[in-house]
Amino acid sequence: MSQAEPLYNRTGSGYAKERRPDPRLARPISEALGSARTVLNVGAGSGSYEPRDRYVLAVEPSATMRGQRPTALPPALDAVAESLPLDDDCVEAAMALLTVHHWSDSLAGLREMRRVSRGPVVILTFDVEVEAKNWLARDYVSEIISDNRRRFLEPAAIAEILGRPSILEIPVPGDCSDGFFEAFLTRPEAYLRSEVRKAQSGWHQLGREIEQRAVAHLAKDLASGAWDERYGHWRERPSYDGGLRLVVSSPS
Repeated sequence: MSQAEPLYNRTGSGYAKERRPDPRLARPISEALGSARTVLNVGAGSGSYEPRDRYVLAVEPSATMRGQRPTALPPALDAVAESLPLDDDCVEAAMALLTVHHWSDSLAGLREMRRVSRGPVVILTFDVEVEAKNWLARDYVSEIISDNRRRFLEPAAIAEILGRPSILEIPVPGDCSDGFFEAFLTRPEAYLRSEVRKAQSGWHQLGREIEQRAVAHLAKDLASGAWDERYGHWRERPSYDGGLRLVVSSPS
């Protein structure tokens, strides 16, 4: 069982609405897949960023997430990254987007992706040390820093496991439509909305008490103007480094 399965079965019901793919993030992902015509999407969720112009085989262990896939997309296989029910070299490329940190055995899952893909393996993840320096983690929910360090592999570690890699910094647009944890640093009021936080797994990992305390602190600072006094310049940023990284492994 993937660690994400019980989490998203409980909390993932609004994911498709709040986590809408952003074309500015989709572009480098599509480019990294190269000319591959068959693509495996591991931890596919509701299908965000799956290319529509290629044959996609999706794998997703959570029934809640599989049920949110649009009817235009193929159904996802009920399987986990650590044991892909596929032959060696059966697809031309494989992708896993913001999911590796949920796997029970990241090393096994990454090796499985390399095994089944005869072309590039594309991993979207976060550099948690960059994320730790941004205002939300540093000032309001510092507990997520140690939690992320426990759950996330460093991009360089992922690259080493997969082999022949490149690591690309992916800027987060200031008006990003994909509501992951770091997507609203220029729009802090969004973090006060429960439906936004529900679609961000980090809050669920930390627990309700920490979430309520952090949100109350942020709400107080926004109401008093203290947040804008310290961080109001963030509102004007067209994009920023939220730690988002694309690891691309070429075949050996």
